[in-house]
Amino acid sequence: MPLHYIYLIVAVAAETIGTTALQASDQFTRLWPTVLVVFAYGFAFYFLGIALKHIPVGIAYALWSGLGIVLIAVIGFAVFGQVLDLAAILGLAMIIAGIVVIQMFSNTATH
Repeated sequence: MPLHYIYLIVAVAAETIGTTALQASDQFTRLWPTVLVVFAYGFAFYFLGIALKHIPVGIAYALWSGLGIVLIAVIGFAVFGQVLDLAAILGLAMIIAGIVVIQMFSNTATH
């Protein structure tokens, strides 16, 4: 796997941690989750920026946001007990399908 995709995966992981901490911060009323939000988002944007040296911004952002949405939905369900109805599950499946299509068939995505 090319290194720029590793950077993008690190950015997605950091963004997912930051968003999970955002939920745990209770609207920024809890100190340590709030601190984690700031650092995780900073880390995420730093690594996204590095990935953008080799991946077109539209593709990188589609992958970053799509993977982040799916991961946060799963974490919301598993950790915070948030319910996913059939429409949400189908929508998430379409996001995953879009990511697969980009990776398998797009000449814009760098492989």
